[in-house]
Amino acid sequence: MDNQLQQTNLRDQALAVLKLRLVSGDLAPGKIYSAASLAAELGVSNSPVREAMLTLVNQGLMETVRNRGFRVVPLSDKERKNVYDLRILLEIPSMAKLATMKEKVVERREEFSKIASDMVECAKKGDVVGYLEFDREFHMRLLGILENDHLTSIVGNLRDQARQYGLKTLSERGTLVKSAEEHQPILDALIGGDKKLTTKLMTEHLAHHVSDWAG
Repeated sequence: MDNQLQQTNLRDQALAVLKLRLVSGDLAPGKIYSAASLAAELGVSNSPVREAMLTLVNQGLMETVRNRGFRVVPLSDKERKNVYDLRILLEIPSMAKLATMKEKVVERREEFSKIASDMVECAKKGDVVGYLEFDREFHMRLLGILENDHLTSIVGNLRDQARQYGLKTLSERGTLVKSAEEHQPILDALIGGDKKLTTKLMTEHLAHHVSDWAG
């Protein structure tokens, strides 16, 4: 039983790492990757990495290439726009609703401010993976306050599908810092209970997914 739990944990850890690498663009569209080579990089056996990659196949993020390995499925401009439209429909009203529950956000002000600050530091250092981790924590933890597991699950999947290939370019030209710095004003608007400002800031923030971050 212990071995099974350990194996499952390795698979989940491998999946988390591969998703970050995929979303950040480290795993490039169209290129074929073998479970063995990625497992060697991660310092684990082939099995958990292969299981993680098969999970990505089931999620539509990768596809199998017979006798060769796995390939990242390219995301068209239309698909990226569709993901963006869905996120607008789900996240903007959800964040506006959260602005009416400012007491719950105020209780966790320090937690979210630290995440926003850490995100800016990662952006300044050009740490794209770190930026993505904190960005995901910031938005998903805020949505979690609404206590709607279906919402957080759907938004989480949409974030994975967005595959923000352009983040490396943003980092190279310094624009990633600007994107990171947008999070504290969003938090301030929520704490102030300002639905209108929250909606405006979130709309501008998500617009990066079909412009700057398109790669």
